[in-house]
Amino acid sequence: GTFKDAALITLRSDWEVAGQTYLSGSLLSLPLEDCIAGNFAAFQVLFAPTARSSLQSSAATKSFMVLSILKNVRTELQFWEYSGQGRWVEKKSAESGSGVPMGYDVSVMAVWPTDSDDVWVIKEGFLQPDALQLASAADCAAAPTDVKAKPAMFDAAGLVTEQWEATSADGTMVPYFLIRRADMPLDGSTPTLLDGYGGFEISMTPGYSAGVGAAWLERGGAKVIANIRGGGEFGPSWHQAALKENRHKAYEDFEAVARDLIARGVTSPGRLACIGGSNGGLLVGNMLTREGAKLFGAVVCQVPLLDMQRYHTLLAGASWMAEYGDPDDPEEWKFIKTFSPYHRLHDVCLQPGSDWKCPQVLFTTSTKDDRVHPGHARKMVRRLLDEVPGDEAPKVLYWENIEGGHGGAADNKQRAYMWAMTYAFLWRTIGEGTLPKPPSASKL
Repeated sequence: GTFKDAALITLRSDWEVAGQTYLSGSLLSLPLEDCIAGNFAAFQVLFAPTARSSLQSSAATKSFMVLSILKNVRTELQFWEYSGQGRWVEKKSAESGSGVPMGYDVSVMAVWPTDSDDVWVIKEGFLQPDALQLASAADCAAAPTDVKAKPAMFDAAGLVTEQWEATSADGTMVPYFLIRRADMPLDGSTPTLLDGYGGFEISMTPGYSAGVGAAWLERGGAKVIANIRGGGEFGPSWHQAALKENRHKAYEDFEAVARDLIARGVTSPGRLACIGGSNGGLLVGNMLTREGAKLFGAVVCQVPLLDMQRYHTLLAGASWMAEYGDPDDPEEWKFIKTFSPYHRLHDVCLQPGSDWKCPQVLFTTSTKDDRVHPGHARKMVRRLLDEVPGDEAPKVLYWENIEGGHGGAADNKQRAYMWAMTYAFLWRTIGEGTLPKPPSASKL
């Protein structure tokens, strides 16, 4: 991009130029005339990623560039004032609004970038509804004015947000958020819902959900957001670490978070469920068919990818081959089939000597999904019902809405029905009063 007479370059891969190496995820500035001439010796680095930080977004005002940076999945704002000729000066204030509390997220947009340094600041958190403020980049958003806030949709009194880390199979530290009651006992008895995505460089940052709050948290459940590889929490390298033949790393990360929750006494396998949609549906589909199935009492698999041998022939699937690989290439199919739940069910789970048992599972999809074909969920359910003995798959439920697209619902009424059904399933499977005393983590 450009800013006045400066060229701004965001790197998607490491770049070695003029004797310097700039890391993937960096934001660089230089005079526009130098860029046009191919002279790359005068870069100023506005942001360079670290192992635990990434640039999420930027907003340009009349004289400033405001960077939104994730540091260990906590948002920080940086304010850079333009001084001309591709050069910038970072501005800081003792009263700066750049620090954002843990469990919150913030986004910034310029009000009128050609004439003003005013910015809109939108803040929200797991327990805090969206709030809109008007601030100025000139004072680093030190004196924001409240403009509008959405009403609270659930009672957050007595709820807290924490951030922890789990150690994945290869030693990588994987952060996750835990939203729970402050007085939650650490005896493994809390119904806990683990959510994840792990793909396409999409970050799972804090956000307010009235449905989660009213249907789950208020009733004593705990919610967990896992920031696994494949996402964008730590920039392009975090995403690239789980592409194609390394896809299993995302699933190992998710299992590590589940084990950490159990080890801490937050929950236990009979009280732990996982949920995911789209690529997240592929994630939890793998939880159904990997060793991780033993960690979960229930699974909610929404608008999922499940047959990875044919995904690229259905709807938008061909556009995702850079993420998963090409099943028509025999060498790539060798690793793709290891994370194709439809094939794992037959080739791994149902083989002689396997002690696999399917967690209680709810599949949801939409007839009119124009991104992930409903055939993925349909054929997975068919195989579970036809090929798996009843005692190995005690509860397999399926709901297909005839409307709704990839979101699974066409309007708020349908959306409310879908989520009410989902939370009813979760409470009846892992919820209070439905299970015997959970086993201790030491027996896992």
